Amino acid sequence: MSPVDDGSPLCTYLAWDSEFFGRRIARLNRNQLDEQSLDEIQTWCSAQAIDCVYFLADSNDVQTIRIAERNDFFQTDVRMTFEKALTTNQEISVAEGVRFACTKDLDVLRIIARSGHRDTRFYFDEHFERAKCDLFYETWIENSFRGFAKAVLVAEEKGKPVGYVTCHLPAPQEAQIGILGVADQWQGLGVGTKLVQHFLNWSVQQGARRATVVTQARNVRAQRLYQRNGFVTSLSQLWYHRWFVD
Repeated sequence: MSPVDDGSPLCTYLAWDSEFFGRRIARLNRNQLDEQSLDEIQTWCSAQAIDCVYFLADSNDVQTIRIAERNDFFQTDVRMTFEKALTTNQEISVAEGVRFACTKDLDVLRIIARSGHRDTRFYFDEHFERAKCDLFYETWIENSFRGFAKAVLVAEEKGKPVGYVTCHLPAPQEAQIGILGVADQWQGLGVGTKLVQHFLNWSVQQGARRATVVTQARNVRAQRLYQRNGFVTSLSQLWYHRWFVD
């Protein structure tokens, strides 16, 4: 048995990603590599006709990084996880102008999403068309509203949405931000802070004792936003894409 094998399937075929991007895509269910697991991955991907495998690597494991980079794994992102402790009786100051999303918001939310996430790994992989990446995040916010997220909060100005945050409950007593987006013309005006504060207030109401969020190392603006609101870095990982086609 490989020393990085935890008993779970080596790879998982990602049906939604594959259908959306028109490529056969899988995800590696390990965060470390050795030579044996590398051979097993390549054999599995060949048998399944996989075009691309996503790999979220342990950034502290030197062997994993060396093996990945010697074997055509392309680093697309540094994944930063932030967390904040919450208490059930915590009072969080929130500003007005944030509410739950409704169906009439969707057209505007899709427009914001179309250009709001260009620091992410998909835009840094030339195998994915930029327009398709834009549509990916439009679809993400719509699916979040239609049930993928527990709640979608919207910031508005003069009755028009100018930003959103999706709220999730991935584990008991844990709340998580899925994606947060603010319209370009409202960047730097406190909209993100209002959304984060309302997310935290919602989290406490749901009984969460911990809040988490993931962003990119290249997205310094987002990191500062979360840090200003009491989040601290808890984990750093590396996203790789390994393509088996040109």
